[in-house]
Amino acid sequence: MPLTGGAHVFSGCEVLIREGNDVRAGLADFSQIDRWKRSLSEAHGRAVDEQLDRLTRAPPTLTGVPGGRPRIMGVVNVTPDSFYAGSRIASVSAAVDVAREMVEAGADVIDVGGESTRPGGALPVGVDEEISRVIPVIRALAGLSVSISVDTRHARVMMEGVAAGASMINDISALTGEGSLEAAAAANVPVVLMHCPAEFSAMHRQTSYDHVALDAFDWLAERIEICGSAGLPRERLIVDPGIGFAKQAPQSAAVLARVSLFHALGCPVLVGASRKSFIGRLAGGDTADDRLPGSLAAALWAQNQGVQMLRVHDVAETRQATVLQAAIDAHLTEETRPFHCTRTPPAD
Repeated sequence: MPLTGGAHVFSGCEVLIREGNDVRAGLADFSQIDRWKRSLSEAHGRAVDEQLDRLTRAPPTLTGVPGGRPRIMGVVNVTPDSFYAGSRIASVSAAVDVAREMVEAGADVIDVGGESTRPGGALPVGVDEEISRVIPVIRALAGLSVSISVDTRHARVMMEGVAAGASMINDISALTGEGSLEAAAAANVPVVLMHCPAEFSAMHRQTSYDHVALDAFDWLAERIEICGSAGLPRERLIVDPGIGFAKQAPQSAAVLARVSLFHALGCPVLVGASRKSFIGRLAGGDTADDRLPGSLAAALWAQNQGVQMLRVHDVAETRQATVLQAAIDAHLTEETRPFHCTRTPPAD
C-alpha cells in the first residue's frame, strides 16, 4: 500500500493498544489487521479503517515536491540567543540575505522566528520586541517565490505576520496560547501544530510519558479536534511531533523511530531535528556546530518514513541528501522497497 499516496509503500503496520498505563505493540499484515478489526466494536472498527485510510491517502494540505522528496523549511532566527550560533541573525538585512541564500540553495519555505525556544535556556521575549524583529523581515521576503512562515506562539505576532506576507503559521505551543486559536482560524493559512504539552519555561523538566510516541499522537489528535471546533479544519493543519521539546534524548529517538505513526492523523508531518542536542547526547557532538551528520541522518530517516516537510538550518546539504535519496528510491520496484513499519524500540 502507498504511504500517504507517495513513493514509499508498506505491507503491514505496528499496532499499538493502550491497556491502562501500558501499551501493547505488535506487527501485523493487512489480513491480520482485518481479522482483528472484526473482533472490535463497530466504532473501534471504523476508527481503524479511518486511520488506515489516512495512512494511505495523500494529506490535503501539502504534498511532496517533485521528485518525491520532502519540502525543505529553512530556519531564519532573528534572535541573539538561538541554540545554534550559526543561525543567530542580528539585523533585518542579514536575515534577508540568509533567506535568499536558502532559497537559492533549494528551500521551499522560509520560517522566520523572533523568539528562541530552546528547552531550558531561552528567555521569553515580549510581543512588541518579537514583532519588531520578525515583521520587517517578513515584509522584505514577501516577494520571494517561496512560502514564508511566521514562527511564533503569540496571537498578535501571528496576525501581524500574516498581514505582512506570511502564508503559514508555525506554533510550538499548538495554538494553546491566549487568542491563538481565533487568530489562526481567521488567518486562513496552513498552521503547524507541534507537540509540546509542557509550559514554555518547564518543558525540559516535564518529560514523563506512558509511551512517548503514542502520547504525542493522542495529544496532537486532541489539538486537531479542538482546532476543528474553532473553525480551523484538518485540511489546514500540519503536525510536528516536537523532537527535543519536553523530551529526553532517548524519547526523541523513540518518536523518530515511530514518526510514520503520525500520518494516521491525516495531516502532513513536519520534523525538526536539525542540530538539536539529542543528536549530541546519542551520537556525539558537544555543540550544535558538530551535529550536521546527525541532522542529515534524521532527515533521511524521516524522508524514508514519508515525512512531508523538514525544518532545517542547512538547506543545501539537506536538499542534496534528500534529492539523492529520492533518486535511489526511484529505482526500487514495489517488491524491493523497504517494509515501512517502525520497529519496537526499548522501553522509554
